[in-house]
Amino acid sequence: MATTASIISDFYNDQLVEHDRQWLFLVLLGLVLSFGFIRLSTRLMRSPRVPWWPGSIVSDGGVHLHHLVFGIVLMMAAGAISFAGFAVSPIYEICAFGFGVGIGLTIDEFALWVHLDDVYWAKEGRSSIDAAVIATALMGLVILGVRPFEVETGSTEAVIVTGLGAGLTVAAVVICFLKGRMLHGIVGFFVSFLAIYAACRVGKPGSAWARRFYASRNPDKQRKAELRFRPARRTERVKERIRDALGGVTQAEYEARLGESRKSGDG
Repeated sequence: MATTASIISDFYNDQLVEHDRQWLFLVLLGLVLSFGFIRLSTRLMRSPRVPWWPGSIVSDGGVHLHHLVFGIVLMMAAGAISFAGFAVSPIYEICAFGFGVGIGLTIDEFALWVHLDDVYWAKEGRSSIDAAVIATALMGLVILGVRPFEVETGSTEAVIVTGLGAGLTVAAVVICFLKGRMLHGIVGFFVSFLAIYAACRVGKPGSAWARRFYASRNPDKQRKAELRFRPARRTERVKERIRDALGGVTQAEYEARLGESRKSGDG
């Protein structure tokens, strides 16, 4: 136990405090813990095995108070306190952690921002899981010290090379976004070869790139995109399993499994 505590202490002081990254680490920690807790909580809410678990906050008039409301309020409070001149230890650390908790509660309902509808357990709600993974990955990369660009100031040639490299990375990231490869594009902003790789691959069939350059203009490419991203493909199934593990299955899938379980129980 003492050895574990020593390792954690050394990591925090040598790798985080030494490089002024402890604040972002606390934000990331709050995000991961709150997202994990709220996902566990919402999965328990709909489970018939734990009927005692508290449910959603709904008024008599039918107003549903989503947990992103608490997340927004928490981020407002943590941000206001940290900027109000009270940024001294341990208040600043508490604010950083609280801000991360607010992010986790808010990003868990990212799909609601986009669709303005309660699609938490629908297929559209899977974007909330993707958003949380992307946010976690970005913060993790920053904590590890990964930078999008390293500007060399030694010579004109070095500056030109850096500028060309940065331009290539930005162009690749934009193409990734147009092709619907969001994770590749965002992470690729920090790890350029990933963005370049994804930019050279086929885009998703419903993306802006596909609508512009595939479809009727290039039916063969459109078919290739549909084949590449078909739900039955192994890689897509693996992605869905990861989403299921992190955030739970969709309501339709859950009810189907529950029905099968009841049938087998009756049999």
